[in-house]
Amino acid sequence: MDKHHVEVMIDEQTVDKRIAEIGAKISEDYKGKNVHMICVLKGGVFFMCELAKRVSVPVSMDFMSVSSYGSGTKSSGVVKIVKDLDEPLAGKDVLVVEDIIDSGRTLSYLLKNLQSRKPASLKLCTLLDKPERRVVDDVRVDYTGFEVPDVFVVGYGLDYDQNYRNLPYIGAVKFDE
Repeated sequence: MDKHHVEVMIDEQTVDKRIAEIGAKISEDYKGKNVHMICVLKGGVFFMCELAKRVSVPVSMDFMSVSSYGSGTKSSGVVKIVKDLDEPLAGKDVLVVEDIIDSGRTLSYLLKNLQSRKPASLKLCTLLDKPERRVVDDVRVDYTGFEVPDVFVVGYGLDYDQNYRNLPYIGAVKFDE
């Protein structure tokens, strides 16, 4: 692995506070309904678990794994479903929970795929958004934790070559010269 270090970008308390705010907004928006959260593995799992604890309406969960990243720091643009959902989506109020939205290619593909399964509603929630990296214009984020600049971020489920997912804060990877 390259020589690097991680600097704190968004501390744990700030992340926790923002997740509580998003949970309250989701609870309000889905009042009287059940929300079916779909976690995009692996990165989204930390965020979805914390978010679900802060949502007051009934929550069900499912998981899928889609791949568009190699072991590097840039998206390959190739999307494939590695693990599909266990449950059908027809008639459910679906909330896709992501760790980060970068180019948007993966989400664009995924949202079209999920919409074809006829959910009652389909919304998108992400902990981090990098809007300046977006290359597609059909990805609308309904709930955003934080907008971040175009730096390589880790922690709270986000990794660098499978490391740092367990950090309780959002960090920026700084590559040493």
